[in-house]
Amino acid sequence: MIDMKSQIPDPGSPIPGMADDARAVIERAFADAKNPCITSSFQAECVVLTHLLQEARPDIPVLFLDTVHHFAETYAYKDEQARSQKLNLITLRAAEPQPGLWERESTDACCARHKVGPLFAALESYDTWFTALRREQSASRANLQEVEPFRLPSGQMIRRISPLAAWTTKDVWAYAKAHGLSLLPLYEQGYTSIGCEPCTSIPFDPNNPRSGRWQGQKLECGIHIQAK
Repeated sequence: MIDMKSQIPDPGSPIPGMADDARAVIERAFADAKNPCITSSFQAECVVLTHLLQEARPDIPVLFLDTVHHFAETYAYKDEQARSQKLNLITLRAAEPQPGLWERESTDACCARHKVGPLFAALESYDTWFTALRREQSASRANLQEVEPFRLPSGQMIRRISPLAAWTTKDVWAYAKAHGLSLLPLYEQGYTSIGCEPCTSIPFDPNNPRSGRWQGQKLECGIHIQAK
């Protein structure tokens, strides 16, 4: 089991200076953005990025994908954060959710219906999409750029902005601690990368925090894979 508390620097250790770099990315992105938004799963990096964005744009739309499969703790924490942080929360949900689709068909089919479809439809209304992706998270994100063009299935091009791309897990937790941000209680149980309950487990590889996702069968749900 990975102890997420071990990612928090010891008291008195310097807080990483990554925040100013992230703020610079955010400032440049806002300068050119007409309709920005952020997607949030309410994991630690999402909470940190939302905090940074709200410094400049308190009313930025926060898009949450209600897959109908989240942990009860995630729903409760999401509601608490929406109240305490005064989030402009927009909940996205499939027109016809199918609970248990992951078991009847496949995790790919479930992700496509409950995550990819609703999100890409919603992103048609925005030109700038902030994400809390980080290069350290997985091999599929190793070449992530802070600013990238992103093509939606309709062919519309938007910008995907990842201000935390270079951050480590310790950077994320240090920022959260320094700013008194409460984090999802599931971390206390040993979870390190948290998605839908049926497809999330405590990681089996202590060196890979995302090894608890989808039983290690895939790296991405599909929302960060752009159309060709």
